[in-house]
Amino acid sequence: MNIGKMMQQAKKMQENMKQMQEDMAAMEVTGEAGGGMVKVLMSGDRVVRRVDIDPAVWEEQDKALIEDLVAAAFNQAAGKVGEIQKQQQQGLMAGMPLPPGFAL
Repeated sequence: MNIGKMMQQAKKMQENMKQMQEDMAAMEVTGEAGGGMVKVLMSGDRVVRRVDIDPAVWEEQDKALIEDLVAAAFNQAAGKVGEIQKQQQQGLMAGMPLPPGFAL
């Protein structure tokens, strides 16, 4: 493979990566906990846009429970973002000649 073609592929990959990052930022995922009683809406760049807590959760007046549910919903949303990002990166790298042992 010649250096010109490699540079061309690197530039194309950079453009694709930038587009993927923009797409991720525009995407939204929801994480839920407590059977949907707590929901976290997160963008693909891991910015929390909204937290929705069912009024029934407040009636329990259990601070630790509320904190755990919020954390679980947040973690679920972040995990979804991570999985989507991983899949998109794998698609982006498909067909690229990478050295043995190189992984994203």
